[in-house]
Amino acid sequence: MTQKQLAALANVSAPTISRFEQAAKDIQLSSALAILDTLGMTDKRTLVFPDEEYSYSGGAGVTFGGLDGTKKVRCLISREALDDHFSKGDRFRPEAAFKKHRSEIEAFAKRKYLQGGTEPDGSVLIRTLDWV
Repeated sequence: MTQKQLAALANVSAPTISRFEQAAKDIQLSSALAILDTLGMTDKRTLVFPDEEYSYSGGAGVTFGGLDGTKKVRCLISREALDDHFSKGDRFRPEAAFKKHRSEIEAFAKRKYLQGGTEPDGSVLIRTLDWV
């Protein structure tokens, strides 16, 4: 692809492409992002938790869902992680620990997902040692 073609696709000027290739320091961030996006080099993934639903499975932990665009992402925090990091000694109430610390747990699941820390099936599993 020529500089002119890339400039047209990225909606920037040809001199901007040239400055980008030369690693010029005066290029605007929006231009750099437009070029990288056109080249398929930006990460558009995100993980949001629009649904308040969750399920508790005694020994396994708490399962909750996230969305990356329209893709559903299953998330699970293990019972052990809930007990070790969130139950404050009340090991018989993992659901209450999940509800109380849900925003922190979701934020951790999001970080793990965006860092590529998924299971082979694409789900996010939060284990107790993940918090160390």
